Amino acid sequence: MLEVRQLQTFYGPSHVLQGVDLEVKDGQIAAVLGRNGVGKTTTVRSIMGLVPPRSGEVWIGGRNFAGEQPHVIARGGVAYVPEGRMIFADLTVIENIKVAERRPAKDWPLDRLLELFPSLANRRMHKGSQLSGGEQQMLAVARALVTDPALMLFDEPSQGLAPLVVRELAGVIQRLRDEGVSVLLVEQNLKLAEVVADEVYVMVKGRMVYQAPIARFKAEEEDVKARYLAL
Repeated sequence: MLEVRQLQTFYGPSHVLQGVDLEVKDGQIAAVLGRNGVGKTTTVRSIMGLVPPRSGEVWIGGRNFAGEQPHVIARGGVAYVPEGRMIFADLTVIENIKVAERRPAKDWPLDRLLELFPSLANRRMHKGSQLSGGEQQMLAVARALVTDPALMLFDEPSQGLAPLVVRELAGVIQRLRDEGVSVLLVEQNLKLAEVVADEVYVMVKGRMVYQAPIARFKAEEEDVKARYLAL
């Protein structure tokens, strides 16, 4: 579904991504772990076209989208759930979802989204500013799903959420995989990644330094944490 090859991204003179390679297979979840400031968010923003990479390839569904505008990538079947949610505070739950709907959704129409997120169904006419942090995160996911994506990019979705809400979020992400949606999850929450991921990557200073299926990662977890994730 997604294959990133030798992605190089800069912010001005700062060389942030230094030859990033990663893959998300069809119907699987890949998690990218790493400490703050290593380039995880830049990776998803580069894939989405929000930060144009200077070089490298971003293959999605058999097409190289590197350097394309975000709306072109979105129309290619990619949805983005950004860090910080970025919902519209003055729009209702329904309006927040509808604003992202380019055409009538087939896989994830409004009724199905409200079934997936019952808390949103109960607060459908509330404005974004009236929702809890967990409800805002679920709304950000629903807004992305209404575009019927084949690939979803999650940037730190568990940030600031209570453990109970994180467990609910994990269930949603697992259901997306079961429905055939491929997922790239950028996270610092190791427990969430362990629950949902099929493949684990670890990023350090703009490079992927570790990759393993989840079973091997769990067996090597203590060593990986000590080498790459400990403060």
